[in-house]
Amino acid sequence: MPDHENSERLASYADVLAGELSGAWTSTYLPSENKDDLIDLTDRVWDLDLVADTLAETALRHAAVLSRPDGAQFLVLDRYDDRDGFLVAALAPQNLPDEAYRAVPEPNGIALVDDPFQGAETVAGDLLARYDSALAQVRHNAIGGVQPSQPERVVLTWQPDGSLAAAPVGEVAGAVLSEQGFVQDPQSGIFRLGGDDTTVQAHAVLAIGRQLDALGISTALQHTATRTAPTVTLPPAPAATRAPARRTR
Repeated sequence: MPDHENSERLASYADVLAGELSGAWTSTYLPSENKDDLIDLTDRVWDLDLVADTLAETALRHAAVLSRPDGAQFLVLDRYDDRDGFLVAALAPQNLPDEAYRAVPEPNGIALVDDPFQGAETVAGDLLARYDSALAQVRHNAIGGVQPSQPERVVLTWQPDGSLAAAPVGEVAGAVLSEQGFVQDPQSGIFRLGGDDTTVQAHAVLAIGRQLDALGISTALQHTATRTAPTVTLPPAPAATRAPARRTR
């Protein structure tokens, strides 16, 4: 019978699993002493099937969280039955409004065999694609009229009130926006720059374009149908560093 109280077994499995997934995943083990964190993780499990049923019957005793730099997270937990292996479930993003999840199917978790290398193949071939798709949908729903960005392309969207908004991917792009006066909304993660002073706004856009170009990240301006965007010419990105825009999932 599997030893479901063996912290080393779960932590080691999660470490190997994280190392085998593409995308720079890291693993953090949470022991039974972290009760508040375990309760929070239980509430964030994005599942209405196998994992939800398990947690409805047995409280989370310990767990491991796999994290990707863009904020994606998986929960790895014991099966709490007589079977070998583990369960893995997606964790819903924090601080998004309930409306963002409307009509988005849950990326229900799956059972993994006791071999973490084979388990990583199962996650990559099944759960990861469903999770990335659901994650993209809820983030898009949360930002409303703000066009989503990609890792290699930041989209600045003119808003009807004259402000600019962006949902950058990654800390580097976010830091550039903050440096130029954008303020991040802690709930949605959206960066906004007011439009009271259009001269300041234009200088900020130009500075952002130059800084991101130097980092190999392109910049695009979009506008809503209710407002015509002012003409702002962004500096061209060097041919060697400009990446093509990638369609979001």
